[in-house]
Amino acid sequence: MPAPSPLQRATTLGLKLAATFAFIAPLLTRITLGNAFFLTGRGKLANFDNTVEFFASQNIPFPALNAAFVSRLEYYGGILLVLGLLTRIVSALLASTMVVALLTERAQFFESWKPTGEVGPMDIASWVFLLLLTWLVLFGPGLASLDHFLARWLGIEPPQRPPANAS
Repeated sequence: MPAPSPLQRATTLGLKLAATFAFIAPLLTRITLGNAFFLTGRGKLANFDNTVEFFASQNIPFPALNAAFVSRLEYYGGILLVLGLLTRIVSALLASTMVVALLTERAQFFESWKPTGEVGPMDIASWVFLLLLTWLVLFGPGLASLDHFLARWLGIEPPQRPPANAS
């Protein structure tokens, strides 16, 4: 039995509105993450010796080299995320740094999954960042991005997602 006509119209209108404003989620995600990474990258660069010491204390191999790479990746990657340029590549690289961060705080991360603790997984910034970066890698930067305009200019069509009811 089909749904009543007013319900069908309301559902259709809701889906059209959601589609119209769908660009907002990746835009806000990119701007928020980009700003956060820009600021942390700038802080690491401004206090480079402290960053190297911290990396060494975490037993990260080649601490000076890794500190230089990560600092610049966060700084420039943050700028690129805000612009929506090279979003998937930058997000994948930044996600790899979040995996390393999670490995350095793995005890706290695993503890956060216990129902008895006061800290949950969403309190672990590197986990939240990893989730959001993974989302950007998989779903892209959205319509309000330089990536989108560059792809249109180059004549590249984004891959089509299968319909929601496809099995």
